[in-house]
Amino acid sequence: MKIWSSEHVFGHPWDTVIKAAMRKYPNPMNPCVVGVDVLERSVDGRGRLHSHRLLSTEWGLPGFVKAILGTSRTLTYIKEHSVVDPVEKKMELCSTNITLTNVVSVNERLVYTPHPEDPGMTVLTQEAIITVKGISLGSYLESLMASTISSNAKKGLTVLGIKSHYTNLEILGKQQNRHLVQTAALAPRS
Repeated sequence: MKIWSSEHVFGHPWDTVIKAAMRKYPNPMNPCVVGVDVLERSVDGRGRLHSHRLLSTEWGLPGFVKAILGTSRTLTYIKEHSVVDPVEKKMELCSTNITLTNVVSVNERLVYTPHPEDPGMTVLTQEAIITVKGISLGSYLESLMASTISSNAKKGLTVLGIKSHYTNLEILGKQQNRHLVQTAALAPRS
């Protein structure tokens, strides 16, 4: 078993980062995610948004890894469950693979919260637990997968930063449009 963890601070408020996180895929920085399907989305009695999604991923595994895993399959599926709590200002996302579970399990957890000292910033804590089962070189494969997760996480941070920036621009644009409409409505008519 290999555990990988990371923490990152975004220079954007929590609600902006959450909007960006929900729009994270598809993106050119991580082309291995080839599909995202929303299976279920609902709001509970406490106002929390629950989302269940299925991610389709295409991994370009090296031939020797395919041989070790005993598969030629590179299309894999991941189930993801997220809870966005707008009152507590917390988003928790958990994902796990549902393909090749007899050989490998990857359980990932991400938590987004406002920065404790600056509400204009957001903290992301991320953890992945990787377990390769019943294969020689298992610890090597776990380390290889942890390295890939780390690399993809860095790309994901870049994407979230970019999408947060564009989300801020959208919000500003809507505010400016609202202001223009209000100004026009108050303007004297001739």
